[in-house]
Amino acid sequence: MAAHDISAIGEPNVVKIEATSSLHDHSNQDNGISHQEAMLKLNEGLAEIIQGDPLLCDLPPKITLEEVNSQIALEYGQAMTVNVKKANGDILPIVVVQGATVQNLKQAIKRHVQLKQAREGQTKHISWRYVWKTYWLYCDGQKLMDNNKPIKDYGIRNRSEVTFMRRLRQK
Repeated sequence: MAAHDISAIGEPNVVKIEATSSLHDHSNQDNGISHQEAMLKLNEGLAEIIQGDPLLCDLPPKITLEEVNSQIALEYGQAMTVNVKKANGDILPIVVVQGATVQNLKQAIKRHVQLKQAREGQTKHISWRYVWKTYWLYCDGQKLMDNNKPIKDYGIRNRSEVTFMRRLRQK
């Protein structure tokens, strides 16, 4: 049986949860709940807390830890939102850390699209190798060519717009 201690620490809206369990008692007890029931209750409780929090209420119901951390980093100025405009006009709000490189931005785009597909129940596979060989990312007329170069060197700041542009064939 696990014992939980929930206490507020230093900063507002930060909760520390400590769990301890007996190493010797791993048997299922008749009066306990199953793992699935416990996870369901935990997820419902987290969703309720997140929806009630003014900082996190914009996040989708089934969020990942990475999304929560990104939102908190945005609030503290440690991350920025880059608006990536697709060819069809859709805009993807991508969160990256302040010192992100072009490669970090590409990885964040990939994660964003995969999470969006999973939430919508899509199973369509995207070949990211094909995407990056077929399209450039552009910002203010500049190709983001060097994957190791910080995006700030291209003039990308919070709320900057980056566009997918089809690469021209090299002859």
